Amino acid sequence: MPVAPQFQSEFLRTFVARGAFYACSEPAAELDALFQKERVTAYIGFDCTAKSMHIGNLVQLMTLRRLQQAGHKPILLMGGGTTKAGDPSGKDETRLILTPEQINANKQSMLSGVKHLLKFGDGPSDAIMVDNAEWLDRLEYIPFLREVGRHFSVNRMLTMDSVRLRLEREQPLSFLEFNYSIMQAYDFVELNKRYGCRLQSAGSDQWGNIISGIELGRRMASPQLFGLTTPLITTASGAKMGKTAAGAVWLNPDMFSVYDYWQFWRNTEDGDVGRFLRLFTDMKLDEITRLEKLQGAELNEAKKVLATEATAVLHGREAAEQVAETARRAFEEGISAEGLPTIIAKLPDGILNLAVASGLAASNSEARKLIANNGLKLNDAAVSDPKLIVDTGALNGDGVLKLSSGKKRHVLVKPA
Repeated sequence: MPVAPQFQSEFLRTFVARGAFYACSEPAAELDALFQKERVTAYIGFDCTAKSMHIGNLVQLMTLRRLQQAGHKPILLMGGGTTKAGDPSGKDETRLILTPEQINANKQSMLSGVKHLLKFGDGPSDAIMVDNAEWLDRLEYIPFLREVGRHFSVNRMLTMDSVRLRLEREQPLSFLEFNYSIMQAYDFVELNKRYGCRLQSAGSDQWGNIISGIELGRRMASPQLFGLTTPLITTASGAKMGKTAAGAVWLNPDMFSVYDYWQFWRNTEDGDVGRFLRLFTDMKLDEITRLEKLQGAELNEAKKVLATEATAVLHGREAAEQVAETARRAFEEGISAEGLPTIIAKLPDGILNLAVASGLAASNSEARKLIANNGLKLNDAAVSDPKLIVDTGALNGDGVLKLSSGKKRHVLVKPA
């Protein structure tokens, strides 16, 4: 990872101290000076490819949050236009073409899941949401090629990772996708014209696209533009962050419950506690330093703090404290606490089906392995028979079933 410059501005010093810095464009000193002398408008873009953002987007979202906390103005750019092309970065296959209606529905759903992260409004440092379809959808092809396309070298574009890796793997790259970097670069120039935006931030895999935007701004007489990137976040064991047995960790509560979100952070590896507290919570750095030095059972308490504070950032303080209390009751008192994730199932049903439907296992084979290792429980009793048929006679005194994977993951099953 590149060594961070010795910044003087509040935002950039915090950005580095929180472990979010990967690289910035030159001249770094000029970017630092800009943050010291004025309110900086900065943006991060998100394509509308799913109904929810996921945990892989959270470092970027936290960057916007840190910007706002330091008095600067964040732009949440939704890619209603670029989604129609598809970002080839990190992909081996062409993205599915979504209809305008699907893209708009995804955009609205994605926004609903991150409402607690930023303060939106008309104030000087209030966040704004902008959709790049506002300008991309109105472009005329030939004028766009003449005005913008002439500034791009195909030779240079072929060396960009998003293109080069696809070609090296002999995977198809559509001409539509090939234009993605031009569209993203144009976004930066357009946001500067409309809102005075001077900074684009993104994950380190977007470096080529960011530089294209900076260079396009220079050629189209924009002020000096800047780029700032965050590292790819992996766990202490080297795994990609954000994967569970049930799949991706979504930010929308209707796709990944608040309780499961809290539990995701509670299950953080020991070596990641301090790093994740810095990246994903608003806790003071000196308190984080104290917590990350804890060992054994005390470190587990630090993980609970991480879970509650990270959940509060995304879902609000009240929801975070409710699920923390639900978890305490479920784990420490061993009861079927209200507030646990709940599914509706038609009984009778096989235990394997219930384990998969509840998200405790990704497949029937994984559920069988869980049972073989005495890891699946029904109403706190270990399940030994993978052919078990569960009927209404198994309902507990609350009229539900309690399915558990180990000691930490619990789901209630209500009969349909």
